[in-house]
This record gives sequence, C-alpha cells and structure tokens, in this order.
Amino acid sequence: MTVTRGLEGVVATTSSISSIIDDTLTYVGYDIDDLAVNASFEEVIYLLWHRKLPTSAELKELKTQLAENAALPKEVLDHFKMYPINKVHPMAALRTAVSLLGLYDEEADSMDEASNYTKAIRLQAKMPAIVTAFARVRKGLEPIAPRTDLSFAANFLYMLSGNEPEDIAVEAVNKALVLHADHELNASTFTARVCVATLSDVYSGVTAAIGALKGPLHGGANEAVMKMLTEIGTLDNVESYVRGKLEKKEKIMGFGHRVYRQGDPRAKHLREMSEKLTHLTGEPHWYEMSTKIEAIVTGEKNLPPNVDFYSASVYHSLGIDHDLFTPIFAVSRVSGWLAHILEQYENNRLIRPRADYTGPGMQNYVPIEQRQS
Repeated sequence: MTVTRGLEGVVATTSSISSIIDDTLTYVGYDIDDLAVNASFEEVIYLLWHRKLPTSAELKELKTQLAENAALPKEVLDHFKMYPINKVHPMAALRTAVSLLGLYDEEADSMDEASNYTKAIRLQAKMPAIVTAFARVRKGLEPIAPRTDLSFAANFLYMLSGNEPEDIAVEAVNKALVLHADHELNASTFTARVCVATLSDVYSGVTAAIGALKGPLHGGANEAVMKMLTEIGTLDNVESYVRGKLEKKEKIMGFGHRVYRQGDPRAKHLREMSEKLTHLTGEPHWYEMSTKIEAIVTGEKNLPPNVDFYSASVYHSLGIDHDLFTPIFAVSRVSGWLAHILEQYENNRLIRPRADYTGPGMQNYVPIEQRQS
C-alpha cells in the first residue's frame, strides 16, 4: 500500500459541486471571482444544491423557504441559557445546537430525497440564528427574531446587533459568505461525507463537519489572525514580531494552503473589503499591518495569504466578536456541506480506507503473572 500522510493529492471521490484546478476555484463551473462580484449568497446556495443558477422565481422561492425556517425552537434558545457561558466557545455551542435541532425535527431520520432537502433548508436557515442568539445570550441579551424582508447577509447582521445594517456591511458579509461557501473536499466537507456515507442523518453530518471546522488548522485561522494583529498592536511592531516568529520557525496563521500553490484566489476580494472597511471605521492600521505582514511573509517564505487572513480585519471592522469568526465560516460553509451530503446520498458508498500497520509483529499472549514490568 502507498501511504499519503494527510491524504494529500489523493482523489477520494467524484463531485460536480466545486473544483480547484490550476489555482482557480469554481462553483459548478462558475469562477469564484465572477460570483464574488456579482452573486448573492442565496444564489450560491441554490447553485451548489441544484447545479445551476436560479431563475427569479426559483430564487424567490428559496428566499421564502429560508425565511420561513429561520426561527429557532424555544428549546434550543432555552438550552443556551444552561451553558457555562464564560467557558464555552461559540463553535462548541454551534456544534451542540445543531445536534440538538435534530431532536426537534420529526423528519430527522427520514432518508428520502424530499425529506433530506427539507432538512437542508432548515439547517441553512437556522445557522445564522444559532450563532447570533448564542452571541447575545452570553452577554445577557435576548435573541432577536429573524426578519422576512432582509437578505441572508443583512438578516445575520440584524440578528446580531438589533440594528438594520448599512449597505457596505451587508456587501462585506455577503461577499464573505459567497467566498466561503464551498471548497471541494476540505477537511470538514470530507468529514461530513464520511459521516453520512454510513447513512447517518443530515444533522449528524453537519455536526461532524462543525467539529472538524472547529480546529485551528481549518476554520479557526481567522480568529488566530486577529489575535496576532491585536498582539502586534501597531504598525511599528510588525517587522520585529513577524521576523521573530520566522526565526523561531513558528507558524504565522493565515498564510499558505494545502491545495493552492500560487495563492488563494479568494483572498484578494477580502483584502479589498478590508481596505474599505478599516478606512471607513477610522482604523486603517489593521489593514496596513496586514499588508506589511503579507509583504514580509510572502517575501521571506513565498507563502501568499489565504482567505482567512483578510477576513479577520473585515469581521473586526464590522464590530463582530473575534470568537464568532469561525461560526460565520460555518454559516456559509454549511451550504457546501449540505450540497456534498445530498450528493453523497445520491450515489453512496461507505468510505472505508485502510491503514499501513507499523506496530510490532505477531505476538503471543502472556499470562499476567509471567509478564515483566
């Protein structure tokens, strides 16, 4: 057997959802640059699930379905109040809440195509409500019910703050949601597919995916980037901080990617948004620090920034708590998880790789009284 650590370069399945070819990311054949500039997140959800862009009528129907299913059961809201609030990371709360939702869905274990699609709608619709409700409950605030007249991105910001968001904020969140929606067979998506390949239910698949995304080598990078920027503090400290990290061979979060070699095509869109927002909020130093870090790391290590690097300063400029950065990733990526889950069900085969055993050879059982310490 040939062993490939981390399954790097291993092709594990076929998929018609997204592709990464020659450092170009596409969703169902549409270049991410085209979608980031022109598409709403709702259009991207439809594209990933149906493999085509929606008509006006189809988009309207999807928006209606999402709006009708956005509210959380009272039991889930009450459950947040039972958490040890100051000790729970929002990703842990999200993971638990999604699993809990399955208990209140009568179709949770129904495996026909229509039921699975309905569950996909419910999960996609409720993810923003979970993140925003927990964010408010932990501060002693009441959750805000979703509105039916706002876009997906605008509703997220509204439920978070209670204020109708400005257009630039909606544009930033919509763009981030589009950019994070799917990414071929990444760690969390692969986890979801492995889970549901056993014919486990949709809620189990998404819960498993959230668990994988929670790790700092996958979804937690943007939170770590903002922590780094905060530690650096000022533009004058960038040089010594970054070069110190490089000399110690410590990882600088937000750089490099397992798949891309010439750079993450999504990063430039959030770089532009970071520049806009940090200047609008009167805190351009976050963007200036980021570009200086990029210049040093890319120059010294030939590692360009990935999508997480500039998303940190974008979310910070929107006034979003730093530990909510990865849950926002999940609010977007669940669209891709669900697309892959539905695709896995369509042509399922249990995912069961092998391991190359490296332990001792054949041994004989020794009675306990004869064993040497």
